Amino acid sequence: MGRLDGKVALIAGGSVGIGGASAALFAHEGAKVAIGDIDEATGLALVDSLVSEGLEALFVRLDISSERDWESALDQVISKWGKINIVVNNAGISLGKNIEETTLDDWNRIMGVNATGVFLGTKYAIKYMKDNGENNSIVNRSSIDGQIAEAGLFAYCASKGAVTILTKSAALHCGEKGYKIRVNSVHPGYVHTALTEKEAADSGMTPDEYFAKVGAMHPIGYIGRPIDIAYADIYLASDESMFVTGSELTIDGGWTAQ
Repeated sequence: MGRLDGKVALIAGGSVGIGGASAALFAHEGAKVAIGDIDEATGLALVDSLVSEGLEALFVRLDISSERDWESALDQVISKWGKINIVVNNAGISLGKNIEETTLDDWNRIMGVNATGVFLGTKYAIKYMKDNGENNSIVNRSSIDGQIAEAGLFAYCASKGAVTILTKSAALHCGEKGYKIRVNSVHPGYVHTALTEKEAADSGMTPDEYFAKVGAMHPIGYIGRPIDIAYADIYLASDESMFVTGSELTIDGGWTAQ
């Protein structure tokens, strides 16, 4: 307990799935946690659950593709708790189409959320962190598809590749400026979430069929759980990772080792 004592965190896409697991873990480890999401009902339910346990949590409405929403969300966090130390850019969407099937509207929608959303989250996190005099961390959600590619997830792969490299560039910038801000990316393999259930539907399979198929493609023999990724997030968010910046932390059951 207490790995994040004294820290204030904002988790984008923090209502469910990996984001929800990270929000709960962070709060139990001492952080004051803001859950940023467009799903107000689910986000408020998670906040109520955490508060009922005596933990500190807040819901802020956040469409990560909106610059105005980022400014408003961070203003609310700082108004309540006085600072921000951790931003986890977790929110994202997927699309099971190859390059020939992908329309320009598809491309713009995926890039607008997955790439532009992380750009805005990183940019505004730096703005609000750089002068607080404390150790700060930005954790960006990429994917194994930001390291390798899959033919049937064309726009998704492109967006996650963008996250991988923008993270490194931002980390270098913060280092050059002398900011006490580390910036890293986390690269999950397949994890049982609503996102992968949508990929199952896009592929014409039931979730059970899809998870059995992709689970067998991981050397470990099964797909991940949201908490498996949350454990990576908390390591990078905490001062335990003080010598880690510009790095890719891969949590994938051995997928990319093949």
